Amino acid sequence: MTTSPTASTPPAITDTVRLEPSYAIPIVLVLAAIPLWFVNAWMSGTIALFGAFLLFQAATLRLRFTPVALEVYRGEQMIRCFPYQEWQNWRIFWLGIPILLYFKEVKSIHFLPVLFDAKMLRICLEQRCPRVE
Repeated sequence: MTTSPTASTPPAITDTVRLEPSYAIPIVLVLAAIPLWFVNAWMSGTIALFGAFLLFQAATLRLRFTPVALEVYRGEQMIRCFPYQEWQNWRIFWLGIPILLYFKEVKSIHFLPVLFDAKMLRICLEQRCPRVE
């Protein structure tokens, strides 16, 4: 069963949860590049291009929390699978304005921009792979 629960109704750990996209980070980057244009055109262009890239990623990528793994999809095609049993730790940077998800697996480290519903991301992570402090 695939659900898109809200933060007020947390999902059951046996549900598959599809996170909704969040366009906040890409939009902020694109808007921040506009006034920067008058200071440094190259830097402004770079930030705007990065914002546009993240906007594309937010529009095309989807995260699904299954009972056994975090799956990353582009459209209907799964492109990565991260089984929870291989996770050692995770953290969301900065709690007030979540912009980056870090998680460490047995053999690798990953950093992902938070391009999804940050509250539901945190709820699913806490449910499915409790963080080590």
